[in-house]
Amino acid sequence: MEQSKVHVSLNVKDIEESVKFYRAMFDAEPVKYKPGYAKFDIANPALNLTLNYNGPIETSGALNHLGIQVASTDQVLRAKKSLEKAGLATFDEMSTDCCYALQDKIWITDPNGYRWEFFFVKVADTKPELNMASTVEDATNARSCCAPECCA
Repeated sequence: MEQSKVHVSLNVKDIEESVKFYRAMFDAEPVKYKPGYAKFDIANPALNLTLNYNGPIETSGALNHLGIQVASTDQVLRAKKSLEKAGLATFDEMSTDCCYALQDKIWITDPNGYRWEFFFVKVADTKPELNMASTVEDATNARSCCAPECCA
């Protein structure tokens, strides 16, 4: 059976700037690059990423962020080094308790405002005593999940 892969299609305001960003992020060339459209076929992580020119875009919609979970903190740090070598700024959150998990991560924002994280989960559940029985007030008062100050 062939391996499945996730498909993400992003609206972008500048196809050339977006291609430049994703080339650096994934260290890969697009497999298809046409006027107003680019496709990256990434092997690891298994991802079919398409970029579609859409002119000026609003980034406050339903999408919170995108991420790539890796197998170690070393892989997070390698991603950071590679991105910075390409001239892209990252924001670190090492040993951070985010989304009820202890994680090492870096954040990066693409030219359209889409936030990406490369992350390694060190502890899967830092609040096992909490469950869905928590009150709406508890949820309302909690810090937004996975929204670092750099990228919120």
